[in-house]
Amino acid sequence: MSPEKLGQHFLTREGWREKILAAIRPAADSVWLEIGAGHGEMTSLLAPRVRRMVAVELDASLAPRLSEVTAPLGNVSILSGDILALDLPAIVLAAGGGVDRFHVYGNLPYYITSPILHRLFESAARIEAIHVVIQMEVAERLTAQPGSRAYGYLSVLAQFYSRPAIRLRIPPGAFRPQPKVYSELVSLPLPGEGAGLGIEDATAFFDFVKVCFAQKRKTLWNNLRASLDEAVAKRALDATGIFPRARAEQLTLAQFADLFRAAREFGSSSAN
Repeated sequence: MSPEKLGQHFLTREGWREKILAAIRPAADSVWLEIGAGHGEMTSLLAPRVRRMVAVELDASLAPRLSEVTAPLGNVSILSGDILALDLPAIVLAAGGGVDRFHVYGNLPYYITSPILHRLFESAARIEAIHVVIQMEVAERLTAQPGSRAYGYLSVLAQFYSRPAIRLRIPPGAFRPQPKVYSELVSLPLPGEGAGLGIEDATAFFDFVKVCFAQKRKTLWNNLRASLDEAVAKRALDATGIFPRARAEQLTLAQFADLFRAAREFGSSSAN
């Protein structure tokens, strides 16, 4: 499959690669996983500055060039495969000589940014930080604050697990082929706000957050009562002091956590 069909835009401008390297500041003793290594554009800059790298590339046709570029470096393992299907901690542990914590860099295809972030957050306990080059619109969703139009489910997910911050805005001309939009480098150091919220079942929590954002322009009351017993929804909102006519985009992560716990408590008590 061609890079265009895979949604790949290679970062060909060396000046922008150097700016990214300066922004992420890799430590000499760190182990890195690179997603979408391409022709080794960033691999060749990162690898000499770190202990070990695992470079993952889905397009097998790029492997010969990637191997050629990285062979002299001596600390890069190349893996052809789908990042969504790989056991990331196991791969890094094997390649990193027993080091079980790692950093991530990726120039991500726009259409698959959200699934990749979900996949990475599954290994949150092992990841020090994630640095991704993504579409500007998605970057702004990751960093959006409550009350802004961009704030939504992806904002809650990213900020639960990490502390996302936009580091660089990158023009289309830095890539080949050129995308139609600007990109941004986002750094997501872990952990995020979720570490202090006491959520024991993250899967159930995010299912609940999806319900709250099910129809973004509808009120919390309307979204909740579509999935919960109305009495449970009302008691949960009353107990947390959240106005029923509020919208999900107005809630902080702490308010989502409180509402989730209240809904679970009243839901289980009503079932008994």
